[in-house]
Amino acid sequence: MTARPDDEVVVVDCFMKAQVRPSEFLIACGDGNSGLTQLRWSSWGPRFAFASGLNVVNDCKPYCAAGTFRSYPVNVRLERPEAWEKAPDRQRYGQLHLSFPGSRPEHLPPEVTYRLWG
Repeated sequence: MTARPDDEVVVVDCFMKAQVRPSEFLIACGDGNSGLTQLRWSSWGPRFAFASGLNVVNDCKPYCAAGTFRSYPVNVRLERPEAWEKAPDRQRYGQLHLSFPGSRPEHLPPEVTYRLWG
């Protein structure tokens, strides 16, 4: 979904496209080994956005090309809006925070924060 209206804060995907309330979001742009799916947004505001969904992660066992993708319930928070370099008059979320209410990928702590590109 492309962002509208123009004053709404966006999240920028791996292809440098502005998104508002995406149902899917790729975290690992380089290798595609981690992404968010089935996102259900409870709010999308000027400072934060909140969703729940699944974090689909390759376990890379015995190595990534032969690994298995596993799904983990996750709570998502987008935060830290900032000017978007591609469109300085737009605001984009600069940080993605995940929290796992139950099981999680073994290499991740219960909460993890990523700096977003854009």
